[in-house]
Amino acid sequence: MKKDNNKVVYWLLTGCILIFIMVVVGGITRLTHSGLSISNYKLISGTIPPMNEVEWQEAFDLYKQYPEYQKLNTHFTLQDFKDIYFWEWLHRVIGRFIGLVFIIPFLYFLIKKQLTPSTIKKSVILLCLGAFQGFLGWYMVKSGLVDRPDVSHYRLAAHLTTAFVTFAYTFWVVLDIIYPIRKEINKRFKKFIQFSFAVLLLQIIYGAFVAGLDAGFIHNFWPMMSEGKFMHETVYIEQNPVIKNFIEGKSGVQFVHRILAYIVVILLFIVWNKGRKMPLEKDQKLGINFLAIFVIFQFILGVLTLLLAVPVWLGVMHQVGAFLLLSAMTFTLHRFSK
Repeated sequence: MKKDNNKVVYWLLTGCILIFIMVVVGGITRLTHSGLSISNYKLISGTIPPMNEVEWQEAFDLYKQYPEYQKLNTHFTLQDFKDIYFWEWLHRVIGRFIGLVFIIPFLYFLIKKQLTPSTIKKSVILLCLGAFQGFLGWYMVKSGLVDRPDVSHYRLAAHLTTAFVTFAYTFWVVLDIIYPIRKEINKRFKKFIQFSFAVLLLQIIYGAFVAGLDAGFIHNFWPMMSEGKFMHETVYIEQNPVIKNFIEGKSGVQFVHRILAYIVVILLFIVWNKGRKMPLEKDQKLGINFLAIFVIFQFILGVLTLLLAVPVWLGVMHQVGAFLLLSAMTFTLHRFSK
């Protein structure tokens, strides 16, 4: 049987779809403040949720021992706890399922010798990325179980960014199989696309910072940032040290996220404008056109999310927009890489 056949492509594309679903569910988990509802980690038995009222009460009593309940949710009833438990449980179950979807078919294809040496190496990297992603999820949750009722925005950013990178790399491996031969059009142009890709990743990291700090609930104006309100308190930017304003301060982080949004739009429109003047292949034209479409879509979603103070559905759509934009960026970079 031919190596790197259609079955391998379908396997990897299934992984891409599952990672996408997991990121969406993760976004809902974050926006509904459900991420700290399960305060212990059980790889096997944790797959099954509480099955009766006694087990639910035990899980709720465990939740009561940690800062989120003690400092924010003392008003919670058992039903309130069940509502947030569901999203975190679903997020973890999908993570376990993704692991099985990657490992079992990989071993099958390996035994049947249906993978080329290059794809085997890339698959091992994917498995390592998946394992690292699971570790980061546990590491992130752990930061919210000590003395603060929220997770570290640094760990949240690492967890989310690794998911995006894992998706992009999986998609890249798929493209390597579909397009085994490709020609490089213009090295300078490729480097500019690579630079744009790096800026987009930085923007994704800052999007995670905004989510982790709840910075989307202040300065709900556009295009200017007016006086921000958060929990009925005026938000001020600290002056010392200045750098902390832009990595830990709500106002500063939102400011950087806004500026990076403009930069990403400008960079991708430069890519589109330069590319359309070149003698491109059909798939390369498709890539730059999708970049232009998705960056406009994502920018509009970002503005609406800000103006409406991050309703859950719109926050999730904004995250979906980032995923679509990253997909188009990965495809375009691949099509312009030798």
